[in-house]
Amino acid sequence: MAEIAAIWRYPVKGLAGERLTSVPLTAGQLLPHDRRFALAHGSTRFDPGAPEYLKPSNFFQLKRDEKLAQLGLSFEAESGHLTLTRKGKQVVRGKANDSTGRLVLSQFLATFLGETGRGVPKLVTAEGHAFTDLPERQISLLNLASVRDLERVVRAKLDPRRFRANVWLEGLPPWVEFGWIGRGIALGPSGLRLKVAAAIERCAATNVDPNTAERDLNIPLSLQRGYGHRDMGVYCEVLDDGEIAEGQSVDVPAEAREALPF
Repeated sequence: MAEIAAIWRYPVKGLAGERLTSVPLTAGQLLPHDRRFALAHGSTRFDPGAPEYLKPSNFFQLKRDEKLAQLGLSFEAESGHLTLTRKGKQVVRGKANDSTGRLVLSQFLATFLGETGRGVPKLVTAEGHAFTDLPERQISLLNLASVRDLERVVRAKLDPRRFRANVWLEGLPPWVEFGWIGRGIALGPSGLRLKVAAAIERCAATNVDPNTAERDLNIPLSLQRGYGHRDMGVYCEVLDDGEIAEGQSVDVPAEAREALPF
């Protein structure tokens, strides 16, 4: 039986994620506090009073700034405190929902990243806004069997964290998730419904090992050569309010349970 193997949120776009044992979901929304903050280039124009979707190129991201993978992260949603660590030791802590705290965090990150030619980094946020790669508010699912099949192509072990997905699924055939596009699936005992919207095309951010912060593989190229596409995982729209947790079951369409013929 397919089940939820792990749940992850990414409070700061481009930085490490946090593993959650359970999380409440709201129809039409992301995981709470997912991509709530972003590290903008000094030249990026972002108005927190009138936030708008901006392309990922406006922010520091792993595809260009792999050094970010050296930092661990924890976020306390109630207090707003964001703690960054390096090699397991705290390097900075500040209230990310407060302008003074964001300045403290931004100053550390500017020193950590060094001169980039894109202006002084600034940690940004806005009430009710999320810094997603696409304008739509969708969560991402990752089939761990597909990751293991890709290991066969790259001839190396792959940490699933490379793909920065919200929900990891176990107990499925590889690549079956692409047969769900345009269909609905259900999570947990309450049958919380998701509509599977699209496959996720992967970029150079996946080339960075989250353990070493080294750019050691070319994942998009390996996907293209091995399968004729650059996709891993799927985007989903949340249709119901409810809670999901690790170990809960996943119900998929009966006609979409077989692996695709790659």
